[in-house]
Amino acid sequence: MRVRLRNPERVEQLDGPLTVAQVLAQLDLDPNTVLVIHEGELVTASHQLGDDAEVEVRPVISGGAGPTCVVCRAPAAIEEPRHRSAWCPSHFADHVQGQIRKAIDRPVAGSEGRMFSYADRILVAVSGGKDSLALWDALLSMGYRADGLYVGLGIGGYSQRSGEICREFAAERAAPRGGRLIEVDLAEEYGYTTPSGSQASSRSTCGVCGLSKRYVFNRVAVDEGYDVMVTGHNLDDEAATLLGNVLRWNDDFLARQRPVLPETGANQVRKCKPLYRLSEREMAAYCVVTGIDYVVEECPLVDGNTGHELKEALNVLERGSPGAKAQFLFGFLDRHAEHFAETTDDGPRLVACQECGMPTVTEICAFCRQRERILATLPLAGQKAEA
Repeated sequence: MRVRLRNPERVEQLDGPLTVAQVLAQLDLDPNTVLVIHEGELVTASHQLGDDAEVEVRPVISGGAGPTCVVCRAPAAIEEPRHRSAWCPSHFADHVQGQIRKAIDRPVAGSEGRMFSYADRILVAVSGGKDSLALWDALLSMGYRADGLYVGLGIGGYSQRSGEICREFAAERAAPRGGRLIEVDLAEEYGYTTPSGSQASSRSTCGVCGLSKRYVFNRVAVDEGYDVMVTGHNLDDEAATLLGNVLRWNDDFLARQRPVLPETGANQVRKCKPLYRLSEREMAAYCVVTGIDYVVEECPLVDGNTGHELKEALNVLERGSPGAKAQFLFGFLDRHAEHFAETTDDGPRLVACQECGMPTVTEICAFCRQRERILATLPLAGQKAEA
């Protein structure tokens, strides 16, 4: 069959018979963004098209030749259905920084405090991926004093590539107000890598990685005198985490899921998530339009992480109802203080870990307990791996 696509104009030849839904799937088109016309009439997804059919696929976009920037009316580079807007490259970068500014100035509805100020020293946890590098770039562009922290996890070529990307990024942006990159190698500093630690402790790689990174982030921020630690958790990350916690009714985790976690004692710094208003797609697009090189590949050890399945489920909802993820997350945050006030105010009493001095709710912190188990069994794990 002959399929004519409009704006931009092109013709595709497909083998029939096919339903309209199958045609759109082969052309990788979202059914919610187009009209399909056969013999002068609109047809639905289940309509059968013969091998000799001639079909027109017409995008549902007003404005003539294509979408235009909502700010300057120039040809748009990216559209965002949940915002019902499109932007040229420069104004899209402004949009991203504007959303970050909104998150910083007003973390949640009714909040009187800001995430941080221009007087604060900010440490950005960077991995070489799109979110953390885009966040660091945006904060520097907005005039904040922001340095980066990269943790080498020892995941073969993936970690090597990630470290190189972060070093190149920092070298290009070094400035008086920020751009310094601090590096901590997990193996050199603590005696294990993420893969070896997982094998030795019989914990998942994501579990070992997450606990190790959280510890190092806080440890370096405290030792280096930073006021705030920021991470690149975006809208998709936070919505998926929220969905997982709701499905399991993890009240303790729900109580702590906020864009700002204030320091509650000694040897702690404030932790913030300035990207919680922006999607993964927006952050990837920001990197493209601003020329940021980042590691596109996923971590090779991430298979089995339920976060990906939760994101896929939310994306199904988002396709049918643009903005669903934002409504889900923002609605929760708007109601957070009301429902978790007692939990937030009466949190567990923190004490100094007897091994490292970092804050914990037990005598020995979870990181030190994990490290002790790993180092106690690591030689045996290494021998098993060689065998």
